Amino acid sequence: MRHRIYWLLPDLASARRAMDQLLLARIEHRHLHFHAREGTDLGSLHKASALQSSDLVSAAQRGLALGAALGAACGALFAFSPWLDDANKPALVAALSGSGALFGAWTASMVGVSVPSRRLARFKWDIEHGMILLMADIPHSRVKDIEALMEANSPDAHFEGHDPHVPSFP
Repeated sequence: MRHRIYWLLPDLASARRAMDQLLLARIEHRHLHFHAREGTDLGSLHKASALQSSDLVSAAQRGLALGAALGAACGALFAFSPWLDDANKPALVAALSGSGALFGAWTASMVGVSVPSRRLARFKWDIEHGMILLMADIPHSRVKDIEALMEANSPDAHFEGHDPHVPSFP
């Protein structure tokens, strides 16, 4: 189980120092995500992917649910038609529901990837003004230790809170 910690860093040099400190504290590189304004060259820093910086995941979830509901509704409408025998009606509803879910998730994810993450909306002003956001996914048991390490070794970094509900895959 991981906990996401947010830190705002004033520049690239302090972001590199923070990354080095966290790597020395045995936080894996793949659990450190840096997000900066568009066009910023982060160099060797692990740039936040679309999964961390866009609304892709929640949009896909909403599209999946809505597509499944609409597909099931269409299947139920077709199930009332007289040309379909009773044995095939549940299969039609299931097939249209599954197809609707897949289509809904796909189309919604195409939109969601272009929408900034609602989780990161509170950092928008700081990022647009040149700060770099560090998102570190830390084991729950080490959160306090890592916060103390960052406060002691990165005086220019600003702790911006944490999110105990980190999605499993991003």
